[in-house]
Amino acid sequence: MPKAILSVYDKSGVEAFARTLAASGWELLASGGTARLLKQAGLAVQEVSDYTGSPEILGGRVKTLHPAIHGGILARDLPEDQAQLDALGWGNIDLVVVNLYPFQATIARPGVTLAEAIENIDIGGVALIRAAAKNHERVMLVCDPKDYPAVLEELKSGNAGEQFRRQLAVKGFCLTAAYDQAIAAYLSGEPVESLTLYPLQTLRYGENPHQHAAVYGFEAGQGPLGGEVLQGKELSYNNLLDLDAAWRAAVSYTRPSVCIVKHLSPCGIASAEHLVDAYLAALESDPVSAFGGVVACNREVDEETAEQISQIFVECVIAPSFSGGAREIFEKKKNLRLLKMPDLRIEPDYELRSITRGILKQSVDFGDPAETEWKVATKREPGQEEWQSLRFAWKACQHVKSNAIVFCQGEATVGIGGGQPNRVDCVRIAAQRAGDKARGAVMASDAFFPFADSIEEASRAGITAIIQPGGSIRDLESIEAADRLGIAMVFTGVRHFRH
Repeated sequence: MPKAILSVYDKSGVEAFARTLAASGWELLASGGTARLLKQAGLAVQEVSDYTGSPEILGGRVKTLHPAIHGGILARDLPEDQAQLDALGWGNIDLVVVNLYPFQATIARPGVTLAEAIENIDIGGVALIRAAAKNHERVMLVCDPKDYPAVLEELKSGNAGEQFRRQLAVKGFCLTAAYDQAIAAYLSGEPVESLTLYPLQTLRYGENPHQHAAVYGFEAGQGPLGGEVLQGKELSYNNLLDLDAAWRAAVSYTRPSVCIVKHLSPCGIASAEHLVDAYLAALESDPVSAFGGVVACNREVDEETAEQISQIFVECVIAPSFSGGAREIFEKKKNLRLLKMPDLRIEPDYELRSITRGILKQSVDFGDPAETEWKVATKREPGQEEWQSLRFAWKACQHVKSNAIVFCQGEATVGIGGGQPNRVDCVRIAAQRAGDKARGAVMASDAFFPFADSIEEASRAGITAIIQPGGSIRDLESIEAADRLGIAMVFTGVRHFRH
């Protein structure tokens, strides 16, 4: 009869998990509160203290730290190991179900004392995890309640493969590493960061074929960006970068919206009552650059939208879901990647970027603190339609590389310029791409104008209203130029650099 030991702080799901084990013929060992919970549920369970012949001591600090437990876990499938266990009257332990005292949650509480923090440093649980992970060739470790269904399915199949056990072991070692790092950081008083990443996939190459690349996730077994690939070729390094950029832009809008990205630069963003209209408006912004790009939609892609997307070559489409009709249309394009993203939240709420011998970390730019702080800086105030376009343009420019310039008509970009060393060149690029559509459009700039030249360039293109952070020592020069040219200008007080 196979034997499992259960010793968990987080008891969510453990009763149902243990009940299924018992029904499948498993012998159950449990310690402390876990044993009490399972007994109250009517399960046959042997307490660890009865199994070892040693009572829990020191107020529960020592429960599972005993040779009968760790010998049963660490014993290999070797005659000499089994002979030693038999001589001592102990047996193998085949499954270890354990999770840890909530040290990180404890120290996050306001006013927590050092004594409280120390008391929440788990010893026995960490030892169980490391022992089971070390001997994963024979023993299966479960240190995350989210893994209960997968483990039961694996056991039901009767073939708990080595690769599966190894994945669980890796998860265990990652957990204890992060746990120890948190303790060390807390006791040292230094803000030491700990990050656990799980390998998801080795990519064919990086930005270029001579570069090696892989994608990692914050949860083992998750899909790219936390989504699900529905069809198409393997996603590349560049695909993933573009998809992330497009998705962040699309879900920043509440109305049905589409963002088209090429080489990490948005070439069209639009919102509309219907998704297909948003797509067509985004495409019209720059149809040349859209060829070979990725398309992000913040609503389910319906058949009509899929039909329009299929008219040009795109690498990927990312959306919360795809209708049956859309799937049938896209299935005709075998190489087109579809990524389903049911969760519209952007997580985590921080960004990391590697630099030489270091890492930069910052919080995600989710937009302005409050639109109520905006103020009209010019004599002329924007009209109602201009206000609508300015709000849309201001959000759009947050997703464009600095120096970001966005021309908008209604709720759609008509010209985008960004990524240049000077802002006036970006105005010219946006104007060139917009052409006649710049007449009567509004303009957003992610940072202030240091000179009036960008205002004058925008006026020549036909811009009627501008939104920008303000804050330059030459703001007055820009305001005077806008007044002279009859342009309304709004200061937000917040910049949105994106390097």
